[in-house]
Amino acid sequence: MAVDAVEEFERHRPKLFGLAYRMLGSAEEAEDVVQDAYLRWHQASTVESPWAWLAKVTTNLCVNRLTSARARRESYVGSWLPEPVLTADGALGPLDSAEQREFVSLAFLVLMERLNPLERAVFVLREAFGYSHREVAEVINASEANSRQLYTRARRRLAEARGGFDRRAGQACPRDLVESFLAAAEQGDLPGLEKVLAEDVTVWVDGGGKVGAARRPISGISQVARYLVGSLSIAGQGVRLSVTEVNGALGLLARAGEELVGVLVPETSDGRVSGIRVIANPDKLRLSHPGGLPGS
Repeated sequence: MAVDAVEEFERHRPKLFGLAYRMLGSAEEAEDVVQDAYLRWHQASTVESPWAWLAKVTTNLCVNRLTSARARRESYVGSWLPEPVLTADGALGPLDSAEQREFVSLAFLVLMERLNPLERAVFVLREAFGYSHREVAEVINASEANSRQLYTRARRRLAEARGGFDRRAGQACPRDLVESFLAAAEQGDLPGLEKVLAEDVTVWVDGGGKVGAARRPISGISQVARYLVGSLSIAGQGVRLSVTEVNGALGLLARAGEELVGVLVPETSDGRVSGIRVIANPDKLRLSHPGGLPGS
């Protein structure tokens, strides 16, 4: 393969990773898709518009994967959460606005699971990449009218989901609240934790059946506080928590020695922690470390 063709692909790799991750909610699968796109690029002849060609290939590879992914997630052990990505170094592209950050938040990616593959493709291309309906239609091999219908349906489904039990999805915690939460959690300060938690706080834990973790959401201020303090005490005194940016929001990395054992991302409502997403499945932590991520 010509050197300039390889360089051209590498120039687009970060955006392709960002596209695939938004579609799949998995950094590992997104990197697999980008690699598949590279193989097709390697086999292609003349391509007039490299980004348009690569984006179309990547989107359709993701659409194909989403059908089987949905079946896997329906049989997933416990709560399924997206694979977290460290974003301080731009691994998912620019996150300059509140809307851009919301669209890659763990909470919003969970809501996106309600969309079918084509709805998700249209929504991501429109909202994250600014595609027109004509351009979207070319990517998914549909009419412009069909693209508009899919987009309208996707927005309606997401709005309905936000208006229900998960209406607070995507509201990131400010640093002072995260640091207060961190201090209370590290010290095992039950009253201190309860002060920063909302009455209807909920914690979702994704252990994937690989580690000991709650398999159902835990709700209520006292129940969540006791669960968090108990979990950290079980993990042992060697667990350290540190603040970092995860999926466009402030989160906490939990390490036992040098090993990353968990990622916690709190959400806020009315100045208190209203939700906490905890990823403890070791299969989802392999890419979430300061050494960088594919596409970063």
